[in-house]
Order: sequence, then C-alpha cells, then structure tokens
Amino acid sequence: MGDWANILYVVVVSTIRMSVPMILASVGAAFSVRAGIMALGCEGMMIAGAFFAVMGSFFTGSPWMGILFGITFGIIFSLLHGVLNIRYKVNQTLSGMSVNLLAAAVAPLILQIIWKSKGISPKVESFKKLDIGFLEEIPILGSILAEQNILFYVTLILVVVGYYYMFKTPQGLRMRMVGENPVAANTVGINVVGYKYLGVMLSGAFNGLAGAYLSLAQLDMYIDGMTAGRGYIAMVISTFGKNSPIGAMLGSLFFGFFDALQTIFQGGVIPSQIVRTLPYVLTMLVVVFGLKSARNPAGMGKHHDE
Repeated sequence: MGDWANILYVVVVSTIRMSVPMILASVGAAFSVRAGIMALGCEGMMIAGAFFAVMGSFFTGSPWMGILFGITFGIIFSLLHGVLNIRYKVNQTLSGMSVNLLAAAVAPLILQIIWKSKGISPKVESFKKLDIGFLEEIPILGSILAEQNILFYVTLILVVVGYYYMFKTPQGLRMRMVGENPVAANTVGINVVGYKYLGVMLSGAFNGLAGAYLSLAQLDMYIDGMTAGRGYIAMVISTFGKNSPIGAMLGSLFFGFFDALQTIFQGGVIPSQIVRTLPYVLTMLVVVFGLKSARNPAGMGKHHDE
C-alpha cells in the first residue's frame, strides 16, 4: 500500500475502534431518553463499567466475566439515577450528576484500597483481535475487519436488536409512549414506572458495556479518567441521531472519525493539545448548530401521577 492508502487504512481502523464505545453509550442514552429519563448519568455508568470490568477480569482471569461485571455495575449505577428520579422525583440533572460524581469517586477509592494505586490498575486479561482467516480474504474490508475484536460484532448485533425492539415491537412502542406522554400511557394501562426503569437499566447495561470496551478491548487496564467525557458526548450523539440506535451508530462513527484523526496529526505540525480537543470542539459545534431541529420526547422529566 502507498502512503495515502496506509493513512486511510489507519484512519478507518481507528475510527471503528474509537466509535464502538460511543455507539454503545449513545444507544444506551437513546433508551433512557425514549423512556422519558434524561441520560445525564452516562459518564458515571461508563466509569463504573470500565472499572468493575477490570476488577472482574482481575479476580476471575476471564475478560467475559469482566464484561459481566461491567454491565452489572453499569445497571446498578443506572438504578441510582432511576430511583432518585422515578421514586423520589429528584430533578433529572441532579440525579444524573450524582451518578457521575459517585462513580468518579468510587473508582479511584477502590483502586487505592485493592491495588494501592492512585490512578492505574494492573494489566488484566483482555480481548484481542479475532483470528479468523477468511476475513482477510474479503476485498478491501477484509483487513479492516480482521483488526477488530469480538465486541465490535457484538455491538453491531446490539444496534440491530435495539432498533428492532424500539421501533418494531409493541414493548418498544409502549416505551416510546411513556416517554412522550406518561399520563396518557398510564391511562391506557401501560406500566409507566416499569418502562421507565427498563429504559434506565438498558442505558446502564449499554454504558457499562461501553466502559468495559474501553478497559478490556482498547486497553487491558483501568486508568482513572479514561472515559474522558465520552458519556457526555454520548448524550449529544443520541440527540443528534434522533434517539434511534441506527442514528446513534451513524453519529458515533462521525464523532469517532474526528477522534481517530489524533492518530495521524498527533506528534506532527499541529500541537497535540489542539488535536486532542477536536472531538470536544465538534461536540460544541453540534450542540450549537446541529441540534436546533432536534427534539426529545415531550414527556421528558414528567411523571404519570402529576
């Protein structure tokens, strides 16, 4: 391959790797929003997923158990957001930020207690790229697909299943109705509270898996601050993608592309500090110019018994 072909190859592979956790997190945010719950706690759920996935892999020696730990604790932290908002009707911004702050405090605390480290865990068993020979024989895409690990394919399946559930099943219709008008949904006999909790828990599961991908697929350890605000960006992507799993995936690839540009420009003529700000600058631009016509469900933050 020529120089430009090599650069293009690196960008595409990096874009996919950078996009996977964003896809998972933004799909999770979409489920929460569709159920009428603001997805502000995504950052904390990702932190919990990343940290406890490493802990699970460390103590069991299995990255799959690490994934299970990450998803479980993502759900646990999401339930804090859900209980505060659904049961006690706490302002959604406050309940979401409480999840983020708690996770950001718990992870380094346990890190210090277990491993006597202030910011980095030991290396653990992680996911490697799949060694499937026939993939490399596929023209053009083969070498790109051969660089991915199994969680990439799991993510694609989850996007399809999530879209089908949200828009093609009666349960998905009920969840969307709860998000649009919880009072009307309750009037026709829909379990509003149950669907709100379901939306929040699905958000926790997806964000926990997104965090686990960061620590067990992109890396093989937990580093304090490794989520780097991706949970907040996921909220923007979800809205940008009209709170649809397919839209979230496409939006994540768009953001992932700019994140991947770091692999080319970092260490070059452009200062690395400027390169690292690209995804966050893009987020601000999307918020200012790209979300003018976007709308969240009309029942966001409302309760059926108000």
